[in-house]
Amino acid sequence: MPVTSRRRRRYPSDTTVAEWALLEPLLPVEACRTKTGGRPEKWHRRDVVDAIRYLVDNGAKWRALPADFPPWSTIYYVFRKWARNGVVAFIRDQLRRRIRTNLGRCPYPVTLIVDSQSVKAAETVGRNSRGFDPGKKINGRKRHVAVDTQGLPVMILVTPGDMSDRDAARELLWRLRMTHPQIAQVFADRAYAGQLVTWAHDFLDLHLRTVARPKGAKGFVVVPRRWKVERTLGWLMKARRNVRDYERLPEHAEAHLTWALITIMTRRLARGSRPRTDTWDKKPPVGDTRT
Repeated sequence: MPVTSRRRRRYPSDTTVAEWALLEPLLPVEACRTKTGGRPEKWHRRDVVDAIRYLVDNGAKWRALPADFPPWSTIYYVFRKWARNGVVAFIRDQLRRRIRTNLGRCPYPVTLIVDSQSVKAAETVGRNSRGFDPGKKINGRKRHVAVDTQGLPVMILVTPGDMSDRDAARELLWRLRMTHPQIAQVFADRAYAGQLVTWAHDFLDLHLRTVARPKGAKGFVVVPRRWKVERTLGWLMKARRNVRDYERLPEHAEAHLTWALITIMTRRLARGSRPRTDTWDKKPPVGDTRT
């Protein structure tokens, strides 16, 4: 007998009917329905997804999940399992392709924008996966994010804060080439300049193009191309779990970041509204906060 969800949706982070219709087909088949077999799942998957979204959105501790969710140990087990088995990355990619298709674009992006963000790490983060970023004067971790020209996530890599952008970009660009062979060019800031450009061209057949700030500019300036990934980094900080890094494993930190963007994409698809082309393709004026 299939499990039914009797939990009342009461939190802003809960999935709507339209969102769940998008997510449910993307989840792996239950073990009891496979050839190898397994026990039927005790908790409805929508309740599990809502619990993960609640934790990411509100920044709660695992053991502090509200009582109307399944046990925290079950939620953590599923969260870890889906992250390890690539389920979270698969959901991210499928939602991104659907949004791009709705916008009349090719589902597979060929141009990406990359940037990094340094955040403080809590005491739960070990010394082996954290470091001091002298540029930002932050002791913690770095998030290296690659997005398409719409600002939609393609890949996220979390490293210690003392790792330079160039060193992390080698690993990021290598993974992008292996998983997205159609990518032709990547835009980034001046921190990615130098030998990395030659290495990307010679070994990965990628055109890494740096976009610098206008000469003489002071304070905040909207930089072409780069503003899209910076906007995505701002989206990540709206989820309170991502304001600081609490995860012992960088892989779990990457999963939390991806879940925050998955929520944004499902809500956009559930609204069913198509943004005007000029709001995506043109650089917004300074001070424009539209997304």
